Amino acid sequence: MNVNYPRGPLCEGEPIILLDRKDREYLVRLDRNRPLAIRGGKVLVEELIGRDEGCTVRSSVNEPFLVFRPSLPQLIPNFPRNAQVVYPKDLGPILIWADVFPGARVVEAGVGAGALSMTLLRAIGSSGQLITYEVREDFADMARKTVAKYFGPAPNWTLKLGDVETELEETDVDRIVLDLPEPWKLIDRAWNVLRPGGIVLSYLPTVIQVKSLIDALRADKRFACIETMETLMRFWHIKGMSVRPQHRMIAHTGFLTAARRLADGEKDIPRGP
Repeated sequence: MNVNYPRGPLCEGEPIILLDRKDREYLVRLDRNRPLAIRGGKVLVEELIGRDEGCTVRSSVNEPFLVFRPSLPQLIPNFPRNAQVVYPKDLGPILIWADVFPGARVVEAGVGAGALSMTLLRAIGSSGQLITYEVREDFADMARKTVAKYFGPAPNWTLKLGDVETELEETDVDRIVLDLPEPWKLIDRAWNVLRPGGIVLSYLPTVIQVKSLIDALRADKRFACIETMETLMRFWHIKGMSVRPQHRMIAHTGFLTAARRLADGEKDIPRGP
């Protein structure tokens, strides 16, 4: 069984998601020594180990729950909130607009809760390499635990405790993904470590920060294909004759800005009005 992407019957030690009748999610781990206490009842772990995903289990108060291994959209919103979590609605566009591919050599800066790290590791596969910089030791420790707990062994992941602005030293990097408040300070270093054609992508919460980044990229002139976008996702409630947008919505979370490194000695061509 692939420890990062398990299949087959549920095993002890695995994280699972329990869904109640209202589709509320409960992220738990299968531990024989710890009964699962949910909504005033208990679920015996022995009743789950060895069963297939998609099964139904009833608690001690006879409440039914559906059982699955957590998908990324289920897993990440249930992470502890000790640090910022990049939401699934942003993770997909990050992978697409940064063009992250299997085997890619990626630098990430700002680890947060580890959600983006785990998503990048899945995208680059075992043949890729992820190097993450984090200035806060508590965030780095939390991310290590998160990846180990919900992803598994990641021998191709290096987590460095340090300031990326002064310590970024990799070469021939395919992609740089930044979750930092002042990414414009890294433009020169990003150009030096990226291969020609490589992509730098920044995740920022405010448009003022985006303006500073784009102004700096355009003034530098060694990057092209500069684009900024905001992702909005609205789920719908559909039940019988009731068809409407859901009342709750994760709206603005941040802006994504991507740019591509030009070849050595090249400058971006002048743009028209």
